[in-house]
Amino acid sequence: MTNKAYREWLVEIKNKVNQAQLKAVSNFNIVLIELYWELGKEIISKQTEYKWGENFLEQLSIDLKKSFPQINGFSRRNLYTIRQWYIFFSQQFEFVPQAVAQLPWSYQRLLISKIKDLETVVLYAKATHKNGWSRNQLEINIKHNFHLRQGKSDHNFDSTLPKPQSDLAAEAIKDPYHFDFLGLEENAQEREIELALTQKITHFMLELGKGFAFVGRQYKLEISDSDYFLDLLFYHLHLRCFVVIELKAGKFIPEYAGKLNFYLSAVDSKLKHITDNPSIGIILCRLKDKIEVEYALRDLNKPIGISSFELSEIIPEALKTQLPTIEEMERELLEE
Repeated sequence: MTNKAYREWLVEIKNKVNQAQLKAVSNFNIVLIELYWELGKEIISKQTEYKWGENFLEQLSIDLKKSFPQINGFSRRNLYTIRQWYIFFSQQFEFVPQAVAQLPWSYQRLLISKIKDLETVVLYAKATHKNGWSRNQLEINIKHNFHLRQGKSDHNFDSTLPKPQSDLAAEAIKDPYHFDFLGLEENAQEREIELALTQKITHFMLELGKGFAFVGRQYKLEISDSDYFLDLLFYHLHLRCFVVIELKAGKFIPEYAGKLNFYLSAVDSKLKHITDNPSIGIILCRLKDKIEVEYALRDLNKPIGISSFELSEIIPEALKTQLPTIEEMERELLEE
């Protein structure tokens, strides 16, 4: 390492840090990301120019922490992450994509540590904004391959709903759903699963996705002289419609679709407001055969989606609330 070149460059870096500190506090996250981008660019440039190895990051960390002890982002580990983060995004972008840049730094570190594809990283960043995920929720959704599940349900929305309602409905439904937060055995029965889902309704609604509002369990409908009970009834705030969810602990059979079609007709007649869109049905089952599903949905006139669900591993820690505390936000922004 050339000592004179390093000292001159260190002065330049200190000036950049000082300039960043003078910008508005309310804009802290984007200012931090802009600083990290410039720092990552400079690190790569100086390593290339002077053939410095990665050991110089240790010295840079010591010098920056000495000059800016109030800033916690200059550990050797974080400097190395900044370098990798810059390399990752600079392959295709002149600056980190907006959807990613607006996320706290700890979220961005998580994304590039778990995902190696740029397009997929941007997809998760957008989904995080849209759904208001905490960092824990983002990590769980990455683990469960959210990007492969969204919009993958079998459905008849294209033939039963007008656009763009059909596209929005398809996007709102996943396949499979993960109910590992329930802690149930694989042989759990329908009522046991249904009860557990309503007891942990916050977790369930986070897995369903943004927009679902819970109406009731075993919701009673009086039709002629008979009473019928819907397993779970929701209202979707963005789709502007009721959503009926039927839980099946076993394999899908065609009769389930016909029964749900009947329920949707009743909900549209008895609950749907004149300004609401047509109600949507979702059958959640353990297993399904795509050909049987296709035949079962083909001639039905009500919009129905069919997805599977999994009762997999138990998450050791309860999910945090959707909105982090002020302390968490500050820690995520300044995390080393």
